[in-house]
Amino acid sequence: MSENSIPKIPNLDLANYRFILNNPKTPEFYDEARTNLFNCIEENNMAPFYQLMTEELKIPFDKSLYAKYQENNNEELRKLDEKLEDAEKNLGETEISDALLAKAEFFSKIGDKEKAIAAYRVALDKTPGLGSRIDIIFCFVRIGFFFNDNDLISRNIERAKSLIEEGGDWDRRNRLKVYEGIHRLSIRDFKTAANLFLDTLSTFMSTELMEYKEFVKYAVLAGAISLNRVDLKKKVIDAPEVLEVLHEIPHLEDYITSLYNCDYAKFFRALADVELDHLRTSRYLFLHLRYYVREMRIIAYAQLLESYRSLTMESMANSFGVSEGFIDNDVSKFIAAGRLNCVIDKVNGIVETNRPDAKNAQYQQSIKQGDILLNRIQKLSRVIDV
Repeated sequence: MSENSIPKIPNLDLANYRFILNNPKTPEFYDEARTNLFNCIEENNMAPFYQLMTEELKIPFDKSLYAKYQENNNEELRKLDEKLEDAEKNLGETEISDALLAKAEFFSKIGDKEKAIAAYRVALDKTPGLGSRIDIIFCFVRIGFFFNDNDLISRNIERAKSLIEEGGDWDRRNRLKVYEGIHRLSIRDFKTAANLFLDTLSTFMSTELMEYKEFVKYAVLAGAISLNRVDLKKKVIDAPEVLEVLHEIPHLEDYITSLYNCDYAKFFRALADVELDHLRTSRYLFLHLRYYVREMRIIAYAQLLESYRSLTMESMANSFGVSEGFIDNDVSKFIAAGRLNCVIDKVNGIVETNRPDAKNAQYQQSIKQGDILLNRIQKLSRVIDV
């Protein structure tokens, strides 16, 4: 396996097509995704994945087509077994390891999850080099990404970390950051994801996972929700790697620059576009769409309110390009949830900030924790008395 180029096995584009086809929010992309999905299945004779997709999408199962795929799979598997047998009889452990890896990659390529995992385990046991063993662990992670198996992903990221600490090279350390960053993004740990992505902007080589432009998109989206204003400017907006491709990604430049420049009406429009074009179409972010949009609105509101002791509802609504009723309803929810430090004077139509100082916040937190502790002690005492 090349140090700098890893084949797209399994091909994560298929996982994206599968997500689109199962997502009721993306009907306009169905036809293209379905065509691309079944073209890939046909090109690679993916018999197991074909069966899975026909069942999942509830479409007719073509027995003759499936039989053709199986026949081609069996022929390819026969060749791989012959190559492995020859390596075991006549060649060394390197050739045996390569033959085992080729067999595992074949199962992964045709979408047979269980056989691929089993074959990679055998290959891992027979592979001596540390670097090659780490590469196989990455294969497990990619299978996890392909089949949305978070347990498989997290376990093997930890295994990769352990092996890399034993002496993994610079390339594999950086590759692991990208793999972990995507996983963190998918489980809503945006801060860790942003840090990992930004650390690898200039060294990104993991094209087996996604293209560089898509990687930059995720770095910007994760950075926007997790970085403070100063770091957002320094690490994202002014980053040469981001500037190089940001204009090629629809709506993202307006989104990130309008937030920093306090152009809130433009930001709200860009946020709506980002929701439609990037969040709902991403299998890593779709489950967090409502959370992400809500948090970005809170960030924008808080950023505006930091500049004033008070401002009128009319002024705030004009700043965001929405109605006073929308601002009243939206901001009220976030105040009630303790997410914005302000109050609304509806009589006078004013929003007043009431930022607590650090000592007062610590005091309130101590009172809250003390109440929780007392409640637990009281419940425990009742159990003991019984």
